[in-house]
Amino acid sequence: MTTYPFLSDEWVAAARAIRDEYRDQVAPPTVPAKVNQVVTDVPFGDGDVLAHLDTTSGVLELELGHLPDADATVTVDYETARSLFVDLDQEAIMTAFLGGKIVLQGDFTRLMGLLAAAGDPGAQAAATRIKAITA
Repeated sequence: MTTYPFLSDEWVAAARAIRDEYRDQVAPPTVPAKVNQVVTDVPFGDGDVLAHLDTTSGVLELELGHLPDADATVTVDYETARSLFVDLDQEAIMTAFLGGKIVLQGDFTRLMGLLAAAGDPGAQAAATRIKAITA
């Protein structure tokens, strides 16, 4: 299987394809939320990647760019973002949060509701595929 650097253009395209493949296998999000993400210290491009996730349609959409009306913004460095979105390493995420590597602004309760959805079997299957394409 071909792998790509996390958040590279190729990785984003492959992750979109996986998302589309699993769209009907993941339980609908229970919390409507729009969350902007800033990933800093990216080892390519201009150093930052701006992205967002949006569950207001009943499906988790993760795309590049920011939403003007986001409920919250999460700022993380590249390695922490990888732990959060690819490795799903709960211990590393908690350590990063307590160490100030995850900066939250806005409605924290909506973000917590999104984290609860990570236990869905369809979401876990998609996450396994995402991890497999990540160099």
